Amino acid sequence: MTEEIMPGLYRIPVPLEGNPLKELNAYLIRGKRSILIDTGFRRPSCRLALSQGLKELGIRMGEVDVLLTHLHSDHSGLAPEAAEKGVIYISQTDRPALEDMAYRELYWNRMDSRFRQEGFPRELMAKMRNTNPAYSMAPPEGGRYESLKEGDVLEAGDYRLECLLMPGHTPGQMCFWIREAGVMFTGDHVLFDITPNITSWINMPDALGAYLESLERIRTYPASLSLPGHRKGGDLHKRVEELLSHHRKRLEEAFENVKSQPGSGAYQLAGRMKWKIRANSWEEFPVAQKWFAVGECMSHLDHLIAQGKIERRILRGRAAYFPKG
Repeated sequence: MTEEIMPGLYRIPVPLEGNPLKELNAYLIRGKRSILIDTGFRRPSCRLALSQGLKELGIRMGEVDVLLTHLHSDHSGLAPEAAEKGVIYISQTDRPALEDMAYRELYWNRMDSRFRQEGFPRELMAKMRNTNPAYSMAPPEGGRYESLKEGDVLEAGDYRLECLLMPGHTPGQMCFWIREAGVMFTGDHVLFDITPNITSWINMPDALGAYLESLERIRTYPASLSLPGHRKGGDLHKRVEELLSHHRKRLEEAFENVKSQPGSGAYQLAGRMKWKIRANSWEEFPVAQKWFAVGECMSHLDHLIAQGKIERRILRGRAAYFPKG
């Protein structure tokens, strides 16, 4: 059921079946042309929940413009259907990954190569193309996209949304700030009872470094209400400190693993890290969760390289990490 958060601002829960995130928070701001923030996967259950939520508010699919916090398919998958001939707003950085099919395929091919180089088994990579929702449930070709950049302002009903570029979770992750009301839409930049996945990106050499800088920046905003992309909100400033602490510990863990297992690739190093998942061993990890874990391990290794603590070499076609000094 939809939930009214403030006058003219509603949350529409969109279940993400079989996904540990459980649910997407889509937000509707009612206006002359209503704006829908994020949509859910391109799958029947998400489509049904979104359309029913809009119907509760007297709105049909196609009668809204869509505002995307970032490119991930659990946020963007239904954007062309929800907007139809309307506008789909997204950061200019993330836009090509949704609008340009050739760019999307090139990106996936380059990421596949990086993961294989890091030691991810080829047979598991083949499964990922068929099962990874980031690939299979992304929006199809089509849609009227418009780019947003830092500092842009959108009028939405009685509210003004300031666009804040907060790279890290994706290169073009955006948060939206309603200054007058002290409301921050955090997307997946800040989540409150789960830790956002920070992976390595081909077009962002140090994604974790960018993310940590973005965390420091967002906590300068006096938000009294935080509206995340998943689950419940909370105290923004307290949560930022928790996330910073989490990544400091994760970096220490990654560094210690490199020192104890020099010459290992990210796949092997990720298998030695501690993850909050119900599996008896690294071998028993679900393939999709293995992919996320290796991606997150890679982002921490990239940041350790940027800090000058480790180095990455290519030995016989495989990545190998070594401590420096």
